[in-house]
Amino acid sequence: MLSEKLGHTLDKPLKAFARRISLSPNTITITGFALTVASSVLLAHNLTLGAFCLLPAGLLDMLDGVVARSRGESSSFGAFLDSVLDRYSDSVILLAIAWNLGSVGYRSGVFLSLIALVGSLMISYARARAEGLGVSCSHGLMERPERLILLFIGAVSGYIVPALWVLAVLTHITVLQRILYARKQFKRAK
Repeated sequence: MLSEKLGHTLDKPLKAFARRISLSPNTITITGFALTVASSVLLAHNLTLGAFCLLPAGLLDMLDGVVARSRGESSSFGAFLDSVLDRYSDSVILLAIAWNLGSVGYRSGVFLSLIALVGSLMISYARARAEGLGVSCSHGLMERPERLILLFIGAVSGYIVPALWVLAVLTHITVLQRILYARKQFKRAK
């Protein structure tokens, strides 16, 4: 939703800054992933601290594409690497939250984290599979930015379990939205 509406609107204001960065886009991607893993270790023990430590990783995740586009260094491998590491990032964040909730005996919170994890991965898989079959499918309610914003708000506010309920339900609704959207696209392509 946010990605679909905002697209690359930050490219222009960040272009001059992005050109001065000496790191390659892939190095920025890998660095952002490493920060996500480190922040997730903190998240497993302290939701608020871990959530705030995830912010720089999120900024790097946004910046890698801006750097690649502004310098003309976009590549298929870079896009692939970014997508794969985004899935790992989503996974380690939700597993860290599950660990945190499990350590205080909140089994239903662990279960919700895992349901949300499956939904998050299926959103990405639905898009990748549809695009592999020649149909664009970046449609839906809970794309990655929305999921991360919801988890951040839940973690820092102390309302992580309600956030997980919302995520667990809406990720699977988003998969259904993508299935129905892809179905329409495939029918049009006939």
